[in-house]
Amino acid sequence: MSSLDSTGLKPGHAVPCAVIIIVAVYAATQLLADIASLKIGVVFGLAVDMGTFIFPITFTLRDLAHKVLGRRNARILVISAAMINLLAVLYLIGITRVPSDAEWGLGEAYGAIFEPVWRIVMASISAQIISQLINTEVYHWFMTRITRRHQWLRVLVSNTVAIPLDNLIFVLGAWGGLMPAGTLLQIFVFNFVVKYLVMLVSIPLIYTTKHDEI
Repeated sequence: MSSLDSTGLKPGHAVPCAVIIIVAVYAATQLLADIASLKIGVVFGLAVDMGTFIFPITFTLRDLAHKVLGRRNARILVISAAMINLLAVLYLIGITRVPSDAEWGLGEAYGAIFEPVWRIVMASISAQIISQLINTEVYHWFMTRITRRHQWLRVLVSNTVAIPLDNLIFVLGAWGGLMPAGTLLQIFVFNFVVKYLVMLVSIPLIYTTKHDEI
């Protein structure tokens, strides 16, 4: 009988397209959310970083990756995405140091936007690693100790634990000391509400694959 590797695949067999898509979308969404967070917008009269509307999807994508790849590989995915974000911010900071061509005329504007990205990304990376590794453990605990049925409930429980933690670490890390406490509270409240709503809408993604690894 052929042995299976840590992803549940037989050696030499092609990786399912679904697995490739999940990993790629997870990493891309993490990076896009970090870049979008450079803008603080006003929505319904409340201050909110614009990465809030896309980042919550990563929680369900992480659960989906856990489902098809198992806990060990889900951890690796979380750390790998964090490293990608770190490399991205280092590259962006590096290129802002390069003198701009005088004919371009946008050098100062580009630097003004991307120069402070390091703090936001570092806050995001810290929040991402801590909250999503905890998400991994809660998801695994629920699936192995509670029930492997009701997949929507394992996603709901794990994300309900992870989202407030992620929100707190990110808001304080990115803007603590830079903005008034009232503004930070607005960002926290709005971020939490939006993240939770987006997470609820994304829950059906967990049913897009049948393979269920531990």
